[in-house]
Amino acid sequence: MRKKLGFGLMALVFVSLAWSQETKPTIDWKPLSWLIGDWTASGTGGPGQGSGSFSFQPDLQGKILVRKSFAEYPATGNKPAYRHDDLMVVYSEAGSYKAIYFDNEEHTIRYSIGASTDGAVTFLSDAAAGAPRFRLTYRKTGGTTLSGKFEIAPPDKPFATYLEWSAQKKVAK
Repeated sequence: MRKKLGFGLMALVFVSLAWSQETKPTIDWKPLSWLIGDWTASGTGGPGQGSGSFSFQPDLQGKILVRKSFAEYPATGNKPAYRHDDLMVVYSEAGSYKAIYFDNEEHTIRYSIGASTDGAVTFLSDAAAGAPRFRLTYRKTGGTTLSGKFEIAPPDKPFATYLEWSAQKKVAK
């Protein structure tokens, strides 16, 4: 019995080693690659607009992209200053790009991602009955610049802009 158990465990180890060393398909991040890097952002519009930064970086040996972001908002007449932090993991599933988003306000959003040839990447939240939808769009405006927009659509209503910003990619010196 011991020999059989020992042989079975050794076979399991060899199979798992072979499986872990199989060549896994490489994810083609090309449609999103222009987003990779560190960015400094500032809001567009009037008083109370925030500023901050975000980054998109490959992780897990290139199997995911991780976006970390923060924005700081100054105090206004009726609101104290505050900071917003979030984390998003972008991954490939069945040939499509997906993402899951978390923030310090306890929001979790699941997105499907579309990339166009004109330099726009759109994150569209999954539909859920009676729940709002979210759309996050990055649009390339130059070699190292982009514009961003976050929109919200209440149930059965069209999208309306909630935030807009511009960002400059930090260039390594």
